[in-house]
Amino acid sequence: QVQLVESGGGLVQPGGSLILSCAASGNIFSIRAATWYRQTPGKQRELVATINNGGGTDYADSVKGRFTISRDNAVNTVYLQMNSLKPEDTAVYYCNARIVQKGRWSTEEYWGKGTTVTVSS
Repeated sequence: QVQLVESGGGLVQPGGSLILSCAASGNIFSIRAATWYRQTPGKQRELVATINNGGGTDYADSVKGRFTISRDNAVNTVYLQMNSLKPEDTAVYYCNARIVQKGRWSTEEYWGKGTTVTVSS
């Protein structure tokens, strides 16, 4: 079994910073790709940032230049550094990862339960 657990959310003032972590645990051979999404009430979940197996990254236009996604394969963790936060960044942030388990050939998709980020003065 594989689990994803997000952490690092909280309340921050506009212009502040937070680092979100997504720790994967279980029978993991490799994380192929990982993506951070966010969702606010009444809206669809939107892609924030993604990182592939080779370290290539992509970002939503709304966060380019402010957010940075990274990964530490040694500890199966993906991070989202969020700087210059704005009230419109307030959302529940979810981690998604495509993972290959040990002893298997297929890639499976997993989701964390989310961590809440609130940007407010």
